[in-house]
Amino acid sequence: PSFGFLFDIDGVLVRGRSLIPAARTAFQKLVNSQGQFLVPVVFVTNAGNCLRQKKADQLSHLLGVPISQDQVMMSHSPLRMFKHYHEKCVLVSGQGPLLDIAQDLGFCQPITIDTLREKRPLLDAVDHDRRPNVLHSPEQLFSLCTVVLFGEPVRWETSLQLIIDVLLTSGYPGNPYEQENYPHIPVLACNMDLMWVAEAQSPRFGHGTFMVCLENIYKKITGRELKYEALMGKPSRLTYQYAEHLIRAQALQRSWEQPIHTLYAVGDNLMTDVYGANLWEKELACAAAAHCRSVLVCTGVYSPHPEVPLDTGDSVTGTVFHGHRDFRFDPALVEPDHIVPDVDAAVDLVFQLENFAP
Repeated sequence: PSFGFLFDIDGVLVRGRSLIPAARTAFQKLVNSQGQFLVPVVFVTNAGNCLRQKKADQLSHLLGVPISQDQVMMSHSPLRMFKHYHEKCVLVSGQGPLLDIAQDLGFCQPITIDTLREKRPLLDAVDHDRRPNVLHSPEQLFSLCTVVLFGEPVRWETSLQLIIDVLLTSGYPGNPYEQENYPHIPVLACNMDLMWVAEAQSPRFGHGTFMVCLENIYKKITGRELKYEALMGKPSRLTYQYAEHLIRAQALQRSWEQPIHTLYAVGDNLMTDVYGANLWEKELACAAAAHCRSVLVCTGVYSPHPEVPLDTGDSVTGTVFHGHRDFRFDPALVEPDHIVPDVDAAVDLVFQLENFAP
Protein backbone atom coordinates (compact mmCIF):
# COMPACT_ATOMS: atom_id res chain seq x y z
CA PRO A 1 0.00 0.00 0.00
CA SER A 2 1.10 3.55 -0.76
CA PHE A 3 -1.49 5.10 1.56
CA GLY A 4 -2.68 4.92 5.15
CA PHE A 5 -5.74 5.70 7.27
CA LEU A 6 -6.06 8.08 10.21
CA PHE A 7 -9.36 7.17 11.86
CA ASP A 8 -11.14 9.32 14.39
CA ILE A 9 -13.06 7.23 16.95
CA ASP A 10 -16.01 9.10 18.53
CA GLY A 11 -18.69 9.75 15.92
CA VAL A 12 -16.89 7.61 13.32
CA LEU A 13 -16.54 4.19 14.92
CA VAL A 14 -18.58 4.59 18.11
CA ARG A 15 -21.17 6.83 19.74
CA GLY A 16 -20.44 6.72 23.45
CA ARG A 17 -20.09 3.00 24.22
CA SER A 18 -22.12 1.83 21.21
CA LEU A 19 -20.47 0.66 17.99
CA ILE A 20 -21.64 2.30 14.78
CA PRO A 21 -22.67 -0.74 12.65
CA ALA A 22 -20.77 0.41 9.55
CA ALA A 23 -17.49 0.29 11.51
CA ARG A 24 -17.36 -3.50 11.90
CA THR A 25 -18.12 -3.94 8.17
CA ALA A 26 -15.40 -1.45 7.26
CA PHE A 27 -12.73 -3.15 9.33
CA GLN A 28 -13.44 -6.58 7.90
CA LYS A 29 -12.25 -5.06 4.61
CA LEU A 30 -9.06 -3.72 6.18
CA VAL A 31 -7.62 -7.00 7.48
CA ASN A 32 -6.66 -10.32 5.91
CA SER A 33 -7.77 -13.76 7.05
CA GLN A 34 -5.05 -13.76 9.74
CA GLY A 35 -6.30 -10.46 11.18
CA GLN A 36 -3.35 -8.46 9.85
CA PHE A 37 -4.02 -5.00 8.49
CA LEU A 38 -3.70 -4.67 4.72
CA VAL A 39 -2.80 -0.98 5.00
CA PRO A 40 -1.27 1.09 7.82
CA VAL A 41 -3.95 2.33 10.22
CA VAL A 42 -3.69 4.74 13.14
CA PHE A 43 -6.58 5.71 15.39
CA VAL A 44 -6.25 9.43 16.14
CA THR A 45 -8.60 10.44 18.93
CA ASN A 46 -8.85 13.64 20.93
CA ALA A 47 -9.84 11.59 23.96
CA GLY A 48 -7.27 11.63 26.74
CA ASN A 49 -8.85 9.93 29.75
CA CYS A 50 -7.17 6.52 29.47
CA LEU A 51 -3.97 4.74 28.50
CA ARG A 52 -3.33 3.73 24.89
CA GLN A 53 -3.48 0.04 25.75
CA LYS A 54 -6.96 0.34 27.24
CA LYS A 55 -8.23 2.16 24.15
CA ALA A 56 -6.63 -0.49 21.91
CA ASP A 57 -8.33 -3.26 23.93
CA GLN A 58 -11.71 -1.49 23.66
CA LEU A 59 -11.35 -1.07 19.91
CA SER A 60 -10.23 -4.67 19.42
CA HIS A 61 -13.32 -5.89 21.26
CA LEU A 62 -15.74 -3.60 19.43
CA LEU A 63 -14.33 -3.98 15.92
CA GLY A 64 -13.45 -7.66 16.10
CA VAL A 65 -9.88 -7.16 14.83
CA PRO A 66 -6.61 -7.14 16.82
CA ILE A 67 -5.36 -3.60 17.46
CA SER A 68 -2.11 -2.75 19.23
CA GLN A 69 -1.40 0.28 21.39
CA ASP A 70 1.11 1.42 18.76
CA GLN A 71 -1.85 2.03 16.45
CA VAL A 72 -3.58 4.31 18.95
CA MET A 73 -2.81 7.99 19.29
CA MET A 74 -4.47 9.79 22.18
CA SER A 75 -4.60 13.59 22.31
CA HIS A 76 -1.79 13.51 24.88
CA SER A 77 0.53 11.14 22.96
CA PRO A 78 2.82 13.94 21.64
CA LEU A 79 3.68 14.83 25.26
CA ARG A 80 6.21 11.99 25.08
CA MET A 81 8.36 14.38 23.06
CA PHE A 82 8.28 17.15 25.71
CA LYS A 83 11.13 15.61 27.68
CA HIS A 84 12.33 18.93 29.16
CA TYR A 85 9.14 18.98 31.29
CA HIS A 86 9.28 15.34 32.41
CA GLU A 87 11.49 15.94 35.46
CA LYS A 88 9.48 18.93 36.69
CA CYS A 89 6.61 19.03 39.16
CA VAL A 90 3.47 19.41 37.03
CA LEU A 91 -0.21 19.91 37.85
CA VAL A 92 -2.41 17.59 35.77
CA SER A 93 -6.10 18.21 35.09
CA GLY A 94 -8.70 15.87 33.62
CA GLN A 95 -10.28 12.57 34.61
CA GLY A 96 -9.45 8.89 34.51
CA PRO A 97 -6.14 7.43 35.77
CA LEU A 98 -4.29 10.73 35.47
CA LEU A 99 -1.19 9.69 37.38
CA ASP A 100 -0.82 6.50 35.33
CA ILE A 101 -1.26 8.44 32.08
CA ALA A 102 1.22 11.14 33.10
CA GLN A 103 3.82 8.63 34.25
CA ASP A 104 3.38 6.53 31.11
CA LEU A 105 4.14 9.67 29.08
CA GLY A 106 7.35 10.24 31.06
CA PHE A 107 6.33 12.73 33.77
CA CYS A 108 8.11 11.93 37.03
CA GLN A 109 6.36 14.33 39.45
CA PRO A 110 2.68 14.74 38.46
CA ILE A 111 0.22 16.18 40.99
CA THR A 112 -3.53 15.96 40.41
CA ILE A 113 -6.13 18.61 41.17
CA ASP A 114 -7.48 16.32 43.91
CA THR A 115 -4.06 16.07 45.55
CA LEU A 116 -3.60 19.84 45.39
CA ARG A 117 -7.05 20.29 46.93
CA GLU A 118 -6.11 17.96 49.78
CA LYS A 119 -2.92 19.93 50.42
CA ARG A 120 -4.69 23.30 50.17
CA PRO A 121 -8.30 22.63 51.31
CA LEU A 122 -9.13 26.34 51.74
CA LEU A 123 -8.74 27.00 48.01
CA ASP A 124 -11.82 24.99 46.94
CA ALA A 125 -14.64 27.15 48.29
CA VAL A 126 -17.43 27.16 45.69
CA ASP A 127 -19.23 24.10 47.04
CA HIS A 128 -20.13 24.96 50.64
CA ASP A 129 -20.50 21.28 51.53
CA ARG A 130 -16.86 20.64 50.58
CA ARG A 131 -15.39 23.44 52.66
CA PRO A 132 -13.28 22.10 55.55
CA ASN A 133 -14.90 22.22 59.00
CA VAL A 134 -11.55 22.40 60.75
CA LEU A 135 -8.85 24.75 59.54
CA HIS A 136 -5.56 22.94 59.14
CA SER A 137 -2.23 24.65 59.29
CA PRO A 138 -0.89 24.93 55.72
CA GLU A 139 1.59 22.31 54.65
CA GLN A 140 5.07 23.18 53.51
CA LEU A 141 5.10 25.25 50.33
CA PHE A 142 5.71 23.38 47.12
CA SER A 143 6.28 24.69 43.63
CA LEU A 144 4.45 23.64 40.48
CA CYS A 145 6.37 24.40 37.30
CA THR A 146 3.84 23.48 34.60
CA VAL A 147 0.12 22.90 34.10
CA VAL A 148 -0.92 19.99 31.85
CA LEU A 149 -4.56 19.92 30.71
CA PHE A 150 -5.37 16.36 29.63
CA GLY A 151 -9.14 16.73 29.24
CA GLU A 152 -12.32 18.01 30.78
CA PRO A 153 -12.51 17.39 34.55
CA VAL A 154 -15.55 16.22 36.51
CA ARG A 155 -15.83 19.23 38.84
CA TRP A 156 -15.16 22.22 36.63
CA GLU A 157 -15.40 24.83 39.39
CA THR A 158 -12.66 23.14 41.43
CA SER A 159 -10.28 22.72 38.50
CA LEU A 160 -10.87 26.25 37.18
CA GLN A 161 -10.25 27.77 40.62
CA LEU A 162 -7.09 25.80 41.40
CA ILE A 163 -5.55 26.21 37.94
CA ILE A 164 -6.11 29.98 38.17
CA ASP A 165 -4.50 29.89 41.62
CA VAL A 166 -1.44 28.15 40.22
CA LEU A 167 -1.12 30.56 37.28
CA LEU A 168 -1.53 33.71 39.39
CA THR A 169 0.95 32.63 42.08
CA SER A 170 3.72 31.43 39.73
CA GLY A 171 3.17 27.86 40.87
CA TYR A 172 2.73 28.47 44.63
CA PRO A 173 -1.05 28.01 45.19
CA GLY A 174 -2.14 29.40 48.54
CA ASN A 175 0.08 32.45 48.20
CA PRO A 176 -1.40 35.88 47.37
CA TYR A 177 -2.00 36.56 43.68
CA GLU A 178 0.86 38.30 41.89
CA GLN A 179 -0.55 39.58 38.64
CA GLU A 180 2.71 41.21 37.62
CA ASN A 181 4.18 37.74 37.02
CA TYR A 182 3.47 37.50 33.33
CA PRO A 183 3.79 35.47 31.27
CA HIS A 184 2.61 32.77 33.65
CA ILE A 185 4.14 29.31 34.06
CA PRO A 186 3.83 27.04 30.99
CA VAL A 187 0.48 25.47 30.10
CA LEU A 188 0.35 22.36 27.88
CA ALA A 189 -3.15 21.54 26.61
CA CYS A 190 -4.53 18.43 24.90
CA ASN A 191 -7.85 18.11 23.04
CA MET A 192 -9.37 21.38 21.88
CA ASP A 193 -12.74 19.88 20.84
CA LEU A 194 -15.50 22.32 21.73
CA MET A 195 -18.05 19.50 21.45
CA TRP A 196 -18.17 15.75 20.87
CA VAL A 197 -20.88 13.20 20.19
CA ALA A 198 -21.99 10.43 22.54
CA GLU A 199 -25.39 8.69 22.79
CA ALA A 200 -27.33 11.97 23.15
CA GLN A 201 -29.00 13.38 20.04
CA SER A 202 -27.03 16.63 20.21
CA PRO A 203 -23.29 17.21 20.82
CA ARG A 204 -21.91 17.47 24.38
CA PHE A 205 -19.34 19.85 25.89
CA GLY A 206 -15.73 18.86 25.21
CA HIS A 207 -12.42 19.93 26.71
CA GLY A 208 -12.36 22.90 24.34
CA THR A 209 -15.35 24.30 26.23
CA PHE A 210 -13.46 23.96 29.52
CA MET A 211 -10.50 25.78 27.93
CA VAL A 212 -12.80 28.62 26.80
CA CYS A 213 -13.91 29.01 30.43
CA LEU A 214 -10.33 29.00 31.73
CA GLU A 215 -9.12 31.49 29.11
CA ASN A 216 -11.93 33.92 29.78
CA ILE A 217 -11.66 33.74 33.57
CA TYR A 218 -7.92 34.40 33.36
CA LYS A 219 -8.45 37.35 31.02
CA LYS A 220 -11.30 38.75 33.15
CA ILE A 221 -9.10 38.70 36.27
CA THR A 222 -5.81 39.88 34.73
CA GLY A 223 -6.77 41.69 31.54
CA ARG A 224 -4.23 39.51 29.71
CA GLU A 225 -4.41 36.50 27.42
CA LEU A 226 -3.79 33.02 28.75
CA LYS A 227 -0.86 31.63 26.77
CA TYR A 228 -0.22 28.01 25.82
CA GLU A 229 3.26 26.57 25.56
CA ALA A 230 1.79 23.90 23.27
CA LEU A 231 -1.60 22.79 21.95
CA MET A 232 -2.01 19.16 20.89
CA GLY A 233 -4.71 16.89 19.67
CA LYS A 234 -6.50 17.53 16.40
CA PRO A 235 -6.28 19.90 14.55
CA SER A 236 -2.73 20.78 15.71
CA ARG A 237 0.17 20.27 13.31
CA LEU A 238 2.05 18.43 16.05
CA THR A 239 -0.61 15.72 16.18
CA TYR A 240 -0.57 15.06 12.45
CA GLN A 241 3.22 14.98 12.36
CA TYR A 242 3.21 12.41 15.15
CA ALA A 243 0.45 10.40 13.41
CA GLU A 244 2.50 10.26 10.21
CA HIS A 245 5.45 8.99 12.26
CA LEU A 246 3.26 6.14 13.60
CA ILE A 247 2.01 5.29 10.08
CA ARG A 248 5.56 5.03 8.78
CA ALA A 249 6.62 2.94 11.78
CA GLN A 250 3.85 0.45 10.92
CA ALA A 251 4.89 0.26 7.29
CA LEU A 252 8.50 -0.32 8.37
CA GLN A 253 7.47 -3.04 10.83
CA ARG A 254 5.56 -4.87 8.08
CA SER A 255 8.47 -4.44 5.65
CA TRP A 256 6.28 -2.62 3.14
CA GLU A 257 8.76 -1.05 0.77
CA GLN A 258 6.32 1.18 -1.12
CA PRO A 259 6.56 4.78 0.21
CA ILE A 260 3.42 6.15 1.89
CA HIS A 261 2.27 8.98 -0.37
CA THR A 262 -1.20 9.78 0.98
CA LEU A 263 -2.91 9.77 4.36
CA TYR A 264 -6.71 9.69 4.51
CA ALA A 265 -8.07 11.35 7.65
CA VAL A 266 -11.56 9.98 8.32
CA GLY A 267 -13.54 12.03 10.84
CA ASP A 268 -16.89 13.52 11.79
CA ASN A 269 -15.91 17.03 12.84
CA LEU A 270 -15.24 19.91 10.45
CA MET A 271 -13.39 21.91 13.09
CA THR A 272 -10.93 19.18 14.09
CA ASP A 273 -10.70 16.28 11.64
CA VAL A 274 -11.18 18.26 8.42
CA TYR A 275 -9.43 21.42 9.60
CA GLY A 276 -6.41 19.44 10.80
CA ALA A 277 -6.06 17.38 7.62
CA ASN A 278 -6.38 20.48 5.45
CA LEU A 279 -3.93 22.42 7.62
CA TRP A 280 -1.43 19.57 7.15
CA GLU A 281 -1.97 19.66 3.40
CA LYS A 282 -1.63 23.43 3.20
CA GLU A 283 1.29 24.04 5.53
CA LEU A 284 3.11 20.75 6.08
CA ALA A 285 2.71 18.56 3.00
CA CYS A 286 5.57 20.29 1.19
CA ALA A 287 7.91 19.40 4.05
CA ALA A 288 6.45 15.94 4.71
CA ALA A 289 6.55 12.83 2.62
CA ALA A 290 2.80 12.35 2.46
CA HIS A 291 -0.25 14.35 1.46
CA CYS A 292 -3.34 14.31 3.67
CA ARG A 293 -6.90 14.06 2.37
CA SER A 294 -9.98 14.65 4.54
CA VAL A 295 -12.98 12.30 4.43
CA LEU A 296 -16.00 13.52 6.41
CA VAL A 297 -18.59 11.03 7.66
CA CYS A 298 -22.16 11.87 8.67
CA THR A 299 -22.50 9.69 11.78
CA GLY A 300 -21.20 12.13 14.41
CA VAL A 301 -20.87 15.88 14.98
CA TYR A 302 -21.40 16.67 11.29
CA SER A 303 -24.84 15.92 9.98
CA PRO A 304 -25.97 17.25 6.59
CA HIS A 305 -29.52 18.51 6.16
CA PRO A 306 -31.54 17.22 4.54
CA GLU A 307 -29.11 14.87 2.76
CA VAL A 308 -25.44 14.53 1.91
CA PRO A 309 -24.59 17.53 -0.32
CA LEU A 310 -23.15 16.83 -3.74
CA ASP A 311 -20.94 19.92 -3.50
CA THR A 312 -18.60 19.65 -0.51
CA GLY A 313 -18.54 23.45 -0.34
CA ASP A 314 -22.18 23.36 0.80
CA SER A 315 -21.04 21.80 4.07
CA VAL A 316 -19.45 25.02 5.32
CA THR A 317 -22.23 27.42 4.43
CA GLY A 318 -23.07 29.51 7.47
CA THR A 319 -20.43 27.75 9.58
CA VAL A 320 -19.70 29.17 13.03
CA PHE A 321 -16.05 28.63 13.90
CA HIS A 322 -15.86 26.18 16.80
CA GLY A 323 -12.09 25.88 16.59
CA HIS A 324 -9.73 27.06 19.30
CA ARG A 325 -9.02 30.74 19.86
CA ASP A 326 -5.42 30.36 18.67
CA PHE A 327 -6.38 28.87 15.30
CA ARG A 328 -7.43 31.19 12.50
CA PHE A 329 -10.67 30.61 10.64
CA ASP A 330 -10.24 29.95 6.95
CA PRO A 331 -13.31 28.57 5.12
CA ALA A 332 -11.02 26.51 2.89
CA LEU A 333 -9.66 24.66 5.93
CA VAL A 334 -13.08 23.32 6.90
CA GLU A 335 -14.02 22.14 3.43
CA PRO A 336 -13.63 18.35 3.21
CA ASP A 337 -12.14 16.62 0.21
CA HIS A 338 -14.90 14.01 0.38
CA ILE A 339 -18.21 13.54 2.22
CA VAL A 340 -19.57 10.02 2.69
CA PRO A 341 -22.41 8.56 4.79
CA ASP A 342 -20.25 6.44 7.12
CA VAL A 343 -16.85 4.84 7.70
CA ASP A 344 -17.65 1.81 5.55
CA ALA A 345 -18.31 4.10 2.61
CA ALA A 346 -15.07 5.93 3.45
CA VAL A 347 -13.02 2.73 3.14
CA ASP A 348 -14.73 1.84 -0.15
CA LEU A 349 -14.03 5.32 -1.50
CA VAL A 350 -10.35 5.25 -0.59
CA PHE A 351 -9.86 1.77 -2.07
CA GLN A 352 -11.47 3.06 -5.26
CA LEU A 353 -9.36 6.22 -5.36
CA GLU A 354 -6.17 4.23 -4.78
CA ASN A 355 -7.18 1.42 -7.14
CA PHE A 356 -6.44 -0.91 -4.25
CA ALA A 357 -7.80 -4.45 -4.43
CA PRO A 358 -7.36 -6.38 -1.15
